[in-house]
Amino acid sequence: MIPPALEIWAPDPPTWGQRLIPKGVRSAMADLGLWQEPRPLRPSFHLVQVIEVLTRYGWCQAFDFSPTGRMCIRGAQTFLESTGHVTAIDRGKAVNYLQSQLARQGVSMRFWEWNDLSHNTFRGVEATISAASDMARKNGD
Repeated sequence: MIPPALEIWAPDPPTWGQRLIPKGVRSAMADLGLWQEPRPLRPSFHLVQVIEVLTRYGWCQAFDFSPTGRMCIRGAQTFLESTGHVTAIDRGKAVNYLQSQLARQGVSMRFWEWNDLSHNTFRGVEATISAASDMARKNGD
């Protein structure tokens, strides 16, 4: 269960105005209480949030971001990292848990290659990410 204070499931993409504000300026504004930066989530929560992003925006194959706004697993992770919802380190840990879960399922390819297999469905992708999240949570991440 994600603590209520961290409940930012599938965030809206930043507005163009927000994208134009440099990170240093946003940080200074946050220090003054004029801006609220997202709180990065640990790997288990990040993986749950990936599922929510894929549910909200749609899941796709062969593209990180499709022309219609859908995302693959890696695209959802990139979106969440670029908006401050996960750090690069915790994203890397989440990837390791996802790779470990795939290895348990007998898959030896990288997760983004597996995502693109023609027989995959969103339900299967969701179940694998959920199992990886459970593994991360059991390990304290």
